[in-house]
Parts: sequence; C-alpha cells; structure tokens
Amino acid sequence: MENHTKDSTMKVSSLNCIDLANDDLYHSVASLKQASLDCGFFYVINHGINEEFMEDVFEQSKKFFALPLEEKMKVLRNEKHRGYTPVLDEKLDPKNQVNVGDHKEGYYIGIEVPKDDPHWDKPFYGPNPWPDADVLPGWRETMEKYHQEALRVSMAIGKLLALALDLDVKYFDRTEMLGKPIATMRLLRYQGISDPSKGIYACGAHSDFGMMTLLATDGVMGLQICKDKNATPQKWEYVPPIKGAFIVNLGDMLERWSNGFFKSTLHRVLGNGQERYSIPFFVEPNHDCLVECLPTCKSESDLPKYPPIKCSTYLTQRYEETHAKLSIYHQQT
Repeated sequence: MENHTKDSTMKVSSLNCIDLANDDLYHSVASLKQASLDCGFFYVINHGINEEFMEDVFEQSKKFFALPLEEKMKVLRNEKHRGYTPVLDEKLDPKNQVNVGDHKEGYYIGIEVPKDDPHWDKPFYGPNPWPDADVLPGWRETMEKYHQEALRVSMAIGKLLALALDLDVKYFDRTEMLGKPIATMRLLRYQGISDPSKGIYACGAHSDFGMMTLLATDGVMGLQICKDKNATPQKWEYVPPIKGAFIVNLGDMLERWSNGFFKSTLHRVLGNGQERYSIPFFVEPNHDCLVECLPTCKSESDLPKYPPIKCSTYLTQRYEETHAKLSIYHQQT
C-alpha cells in the first residue's frame, strides 16, 4: 500500500483569521460572516487556552492511543457515542471508500450529567467510559479541563455567529440551544495511510453534522477542504495548521438553521506517511432543540429550504449512517 504524499501542485487554502481578543467587534463579525458565506472554515486565535496545556492534552492523547488494543477495547464506544472507536470503525465517504472505513482511531468524550438530570437517559449525554486511572493517571482530569475550555471558546464564537446572522448577541445562549448543549470532543490518531486510487483514506470526505467544530491539530499537514462540492472534478485545498490557533468549521446543522446562508463544507484528511493527531470539538444545541429556519434567514422570496427537525433525531441519524454497528464488536468478544 502506498502512502499519499502531498502533491506540490495542490493549492493551499487561505482562510480568514478571527482574533477573539480584538476590540473591534464589527471587524471580527464581518470577517466571520465572509468566511461563513465563502466556505465555512476560518482560524480563531487568542482564545485564551494556554499553549503548554494544549501540548499536555496532545501528550495525554498519545498515551491513550499507545495502549495495547485490549486495553483500549475496555472503553469501546457505547450507545451514547462515548468512548473508543477502533481503526476502520467509521466510514464517512461510502461512495469512494470501497469496503474499508477511515484509517484512524478515536475516543469520544461528552458532557457528563448526574443521574437525576432529565437528560441522563438521552443520547449524547450521561457518563463517559474512562480509562483506568492506574493505567493513565491524571488523564481524565486533563480531558475534562480541556472540554470545559473548548466549550468556553465555542460560546464566544457562538456570540459572533449570532451577530453575523443579524440576531441578538445572546441568541444561541438560551438553555434550549447552547445554554445546555451537546458538546463532544474527540481524540483522533491517524495512521498516515491513504491511497485514493484504492478508496483508502485517513478520513473520508464529509461535512460535519452539527453546529460548529473547533479543531486543534499537532501541526502535521493532512486536512483538505473542497469549497464547491458540486464541481466536477472536485478541487481540494490543504488547510495548513497555525500554531496556537483553532481551525473552526461550520456544520450541516447550522447550514440548515441558516437556510443555506452559511456553508458547511466538504473536507477530508489524507495521510502522508506520518502519524497525525488532532482533537475536534463538536458543538451542537440542546438535545431537544428544534432546528428550524432562523427568523433572519427567511423572507417571502426566500422560504425555508429544510423541514424542522429535532437536534437529537438529526444527530442520531447521521451517527448511525457512518459508524459500524456495535454488535460487530460484541460478536468478536
């Protein structure tokens, strides 16, 4: 199997950069709005997460993936989409990924709620399966702290998105939206394997399911975007990592919410022979949120393009379409 190396003729994308410490709110909102209309991808800097802490999070992630498979399978993902996802577990581009899934392994971590919480028995909430503290001391604490920090940054971006959509700055802060969100971080390790001619990808082409994603990477190139998914042939551009910056992209749910006004863009990862680690943080509204056309995104001449759908219904459908059935793993044990 050959490793796909970076094509020197492949274009490198130029994305807007949003500075969360910028006092010029108008400039930040205008820049974010333009990025959202263009491709739905942008960088975020000065987000307040310490660089040394980020390095520790990546180090802890590597420690988990370095464990024997037997140890990792002890925290295999459950029906609430928490825990370990083995290599080939996920197939995001079935049209092009022939008979195989993504050449990556991952670990989902979501918001924990107490047993007396009304969302306890809902999908995407509840307890996380955690590696044994004796095997990975301090691991859980590091990941829980990062989850809190990433959620804080997401809320700040949510305010800018609200303003860019001509909504009140606190529109998405409500309990039924981001006030009590579904927020899931995912540790990822890519094997560095790709061969598109054989339908083999580190991560198949897809658009994200939810509202937005904050992506932290280890600096290894691999992420590509396709700004026009309907073009023939599709044109792919590399998104270079910027040290200390998040790469943020908008998801399908926000595209629905905004009546197609803001873009959810096709993206994929190609391996270049190197291991690659990344941490996407997926942000969705509350489990019970009805995602329907925002008031500022419709008019008599621009009627809603998508029917209303409950957030949890939509997410459950998308996860089931892309992940292997859990029964497969239980049959193997």
